[in-house]
Amino acid sequence: MTPLITNFGYLGLMAFCFLAATILPVSSEAALAAALALKMSVLPALTFATAGNCAGIVCNYWLGSKVEEKLLHRHLQKKPLAHAYGIMQRWGKWSLLLSWLPVIGDPITYLAGALRINFYLFMVIASVLRFLRYLAIAGLFE
Repeated sequence: MTPLITNFGYLGLMAFCFLAATILPVSSEAALAAALALKMSVLPALTFATAGNCAGIVCNYWLGSKVEEKLLHRHLQKKPLAHAYGIMQRWGKWSLLLSWLPVIGDPITYLAGALRINFYLFMVIASVLRFLRYLAIAGLFE
């Protein structure tokens, strides 16, 4: 992770945060912390991390929106996705408030597309929460 950020700066951070929003088991929080430890400026780091992570959740939403119901039920055999689906069935669009959490958040963004949750509502809630999460991490470095 650090070589990507060291070699490509803010764009490397953005790319890493994009990948972290997908199903890859990497931490965007660790990437932001590494960037700030490397003395990158806080505001651009927050901006690029948030933009990359939000682009990743848009990708998740889009992939989810393209999945057919038959395939969705096959995907629900995977534990994190099944857990997220249970939460979404119970809480509906309000489950987006959990989309910033590690492990369960990325499946929620995928399922938001599959369940056709309003895209604009999805973007407002998920994006703001991601920014606030990064803002809290940045606060640890001041």
